[in-house]
Amino acid sequence: MESQIRKIHQQLVNKEISCTKLVQERLDLLKSNTHNTVNSLLDTLALELAAKVDAKIADGQEIGLLEGIPFGIKDVYMVQGTLTTASSDLLKKYKSPYTATAIQKLFDAGAIPLVKENCDSFGHGSSSENTIFGAVKNAINTGLVSGGSSGGSAVNVAKDFTVFSIGGDTGGSVRQPAGYNKIYGLKPTYGRISRFGLMAYASSTDCVGPIAKSIEDIRIVLNVMSGKDIKDLTTYPSEAISEETILNADGIKTVGYFKNFIENDAIDAQVKADFLSAIKKIKAKGIEVRELDFFESDTLVSTYYTLAMAETASNLSRLDGTNYGNRIEGDTLKDTYSITRSENFSEESKRRIVGGNQVLSQGFSDEIYLKGLNVRDQIVANFEKDFKEVDIILSPVTPNSPPKIGDSLSDPLAMYLSDAYTVGFSLGQLPTLTVPQGTETGLQITAAKNNDELVLKFANFLKDTI
Repeated sequence: MESQIRKIHQQLVNKEISCTKLVQERLDLLKSNTHNTVNSLLDTLALELAAKVDAKIADGQEIGLLEGIPFGIKDVYMVQGTLTTASSDLLKKYKSPYTATAIQKLFDAGAIPLVKENCDSFGHGSSSENTIFGAVKNAINTGLVSGGSSGGSAVNVAKDFTVFSIGGDTGGSVRQPAGYNKIYGLKPTYGRISRFGLMAYASSTDCVGPIAKSIEDIRIVLNVMSGKDIKDLTTYPSEAISEETILNADGIKTVGYFKNFIENDAIDAQVKADFLSAIKKIKAKGIEVRELDFFESDTLVSTYYTLAMAETASNLSRLDGTNYGNRIEGDTLKDTYSITRSENFSEESKRRIVGGNQVLSQGFSDEIYLKGLNVRDQIVANFEKDFKEVDIILSPVTPNSPPKIGDSLSDPLAMYLSDAYTVGFSLGQLPTLTVPQGTETGLQITAAKNNDELVLKFANFLKDTI
């Protein structure tokens, strides 16, 4: 698909459509939608900003590429003066006192925010069912989950309610729902985009990630949000990726895939067959394909959840009704903390907090947490070795197709295993893009750290190959 951002930009410049009309149409679609994608609309702000864009165009002034382009924001980002609920009872009345750096950069570029989008509460889940706003329904089949935790963001893009959306990816939270709804979703290299103002889930793997219908739109939004931020010391300076550099994939000579992902009883037979068919087409283009050895998916999932739950327990400890959150009084201060957290957290959040506290508790931290850190270091070393042999690693996004709504809630272990192919790349802090081709839930393209450009380049190659 062509760039929606460029198409709408040209329509605005040519005065084929007014920005106010464009924004109002998208707001109307969001209001009437039955996929449960909306936590709150930013209609007053959006229409005010749209009127300013129209006035600028009427005055004969030039507008930037993102100026007047409507977008959505996962409800875990701070936007000053707006509700930021994380789809939770605990923060359902919380208003942001400031704006996240990544979102502020989009505002500065003139993009127009329409909506705070439904998601798994605090990003805890792989289905967007763990939310007080109702399960988000898949864009293609409403009986299926949308994927999580950025399910509302993915569905809004897939249904054209927003031109692009900003999700958050910790263990696959952008890539998996992008795959379930057949669009593009990027987890950039960790640190390329500031996390300041993104509600922390697992800080060592949290990433800001754009979701869109074209590679070009992903590139445009990525460039705007990237860069060093003094408010997030994990960020680093990065050069903008030009449109020209990602159109030619001649420099990509070798592609690898993890054979234990594919030669596994857990993978759906059709997903396996489609993936191997995609590999065959890539070989036919003269690219060398190598099988790689990697950690078993069970090891990846258990390592990821060990570390993620530990970080969750730490990050969410401040949500006690005194510092933050909807307070419920008890007989004592300790009771107040206990009741507030018990009544306001979702079952999935409580499961992760309890698990994290167990991992970090005295007597277990050496045995479990430090062992998890050690395995993560081995995973990173394995990736460094692999990227000396291949330019790109390709994999299915998920081993199976999206489950029916309700199934994940009754079987949390199955939900965790749906992340089996995404969490390893999160632990490696690698740039990884979901593309809507190759298998029912798409393919995942990964390159070495800080090589986001190569990921987009190979995505363009696949678009013309598969």
